[in-house]
Amino acid sequence: MIAIIDYGVGNLFSLQSSFAAIGEEAVVTSDEAVISQADRLILPGVGAFEDAADKLRSSGMAEVIKREVAAGKPLMGICLGMQLLFDKSYEYGEHDGLGLIGGNVRPIAEVIDKDLKIPHIGWNRLIVKKPSPLFKYLNDGDCVYFVHSYYATDCADSVTAVAEYSAELTASVEKGNVFGCQFHPEKSGDVGLKILKAFCEI
Repeated sequence: MIAIIDYGVGNLFSLQSSFAAIGEEAVVTSDEAVISQADRLILPGVGAFEDAADKLRSSGMAEVIKREVAAGKPLMGICLGMQLLFDKSYEYGEHDGLGLIGGNVRPIAEVIDKDLKIPHIGWNRLIVKKPSPLFKYLNDGDCVYFVHSYYATDCADSVTAVAEYSAELTASVEKGNVFGCQFHPEKSGDVGLKILKAFCEI
C-alpha cells in the first residue's frame, strides 16, 4: 500500500487515480498509523515552499516522514514535494526543508534565458544522467510534464535526470531510499505511469 501524505498541499486525488490505473492501492492520509503501515510514501506538493514547509511541521508530518525514511521506507517527493526534500529554499526568503537530500532550491530565472517564460510549463524530455530504478521502464527521449519556477541545485551527486530549458534543470534526484521528481508523473501519461510502477517495485 502507498500512502499519499495529506498535509493540506498537493494534487492528491489525481495521484491516487494514477496508482489505481496501474493496479496499486494508494490512500490519501494524514494518519500516522496508516503511514507507518504503508510500504511506500508519496510527498506531493503545489504552491509556495514556505507555506508547505510550515504545514508539514505543524501537522507533525515532517517528523513522521523523517522517521519512516530512517527506517528504510521508500519515499518519493513530487514537484514541490521534491523541493521540500532539500536543505533550503530561496523562494521569497530563506526557508528550511526536510534535509533528506543535500542541496538548495533556487529560482530558474537565475539560470535560464531571459526571454523564456516562467514558470516552465509543459512537456520536456528527460535527459538521464545516472541509472535509477525509477527509469527501468523508460525509453530514450521520453517526455514528462513540468510546472515550476524553482529548481534544485547544489546537488550534483543526487541528480539522476535533467531537462533542458536553455539550461539544464534538475528533473529527478535520488539518495538511498529517497527519490524526487520535479515533474508530475500523474500528469505525464503512460511515461508517468511507468515511473510510478517502477517506484512501486523498489
